Amino acid sequence: MKIIYFYKDQKLHAGVVTKQGVRLLSGSLVSLQRKEHLERLITSKVSEAFIQNENLEIASCVLNPSKIICIGLNYRRHAAESGMAVPSVPVAFTKYNNTLIDFGKDVTLSQDGVEYDYEVELGVIIGKECKRVSEKEALDHVLGYCVANDLSCRDLQFKTSQWLIGKSLDGFLPLGNYLVTADEIGDPQSLQLKCTVNGELRQNSNTSDMIFSVAEIIAFLSRYMTLLPGDLILTGTPEGVAMGMPEKKWLKPGDVVKVEIEKLGYTENRMVN
Repeated sequence: MKIIYFYKDQKLHAGVVTKQGVRLLSGSLVSLQRKEHLERLITSKVSEAFIQNENLEIASCVLNPSKIICIGLNYRRHAAESGMAVPSVPVAFTKYNNTLIDFGKDVTLSQDGVEYDYEVELGVIIGKECKRVSEKEALDHVLGYCVANDLSCRDLQFKTSQWLIGKSLDGFLPLGNYLVTADEIGDPQSLQLKCTVNGELRQNSNTSDMIFSVAEIIAFLSRYMTLLPGDLILTGTPEGVAMGMPEKKWLKPGDVVKVEIEKLGYTENRMVN
């Protein structure tokens, strides 16, 4: 299923994207983040009414996660272009809920930075609580996947040894138009990713280039912390970021960034002052 969150009558609703339109889902928004609840919905009867999605005001496809965990330097060619060694364990850092914005909204570039960069990434949404899960069983705890743009301000990111400030500016995590349940994706290690800036192709790679697979990342993180339904994990970006270019093409106001992943849709956002 393709799960979409949208505003109707000034309230937030959830629906399933179909060829006929969006079908409204029953149940609380929180319960819809649980894998077992969505599995029941696949075979249960939901609203028969369809909403045409052309003019829907679409919200973020992940709602209020308790954790947003990011993995850095997780593509071999991206590590090479960054001039950094391939890590022996996943490099984890965090973003926060303030970075989430509704689908397609403008992203404000703060006056406090200059080196603004894009990063197309595969987002993984946890659907079942897990702690010390094995790599073999890790994907059984995934609710679904989404497109993510891990926007970064490099001069703020590397101002200290911690990357927090440069990664956690307001609105710096646009997500795709919907969340696609894991059963529709199959192997997450064979998905094509792309990023364009003003129509110019900047990133074009495949999740097969990941150093640590989705299953390895989940097993690693769950060793140290309990992962909860709705938690969002960003799995790293491939080569082609502005930071890796000989001539740094930093984002500026007016630029339009589109990131997309095979089977998962896209998000497109304009950068503004």
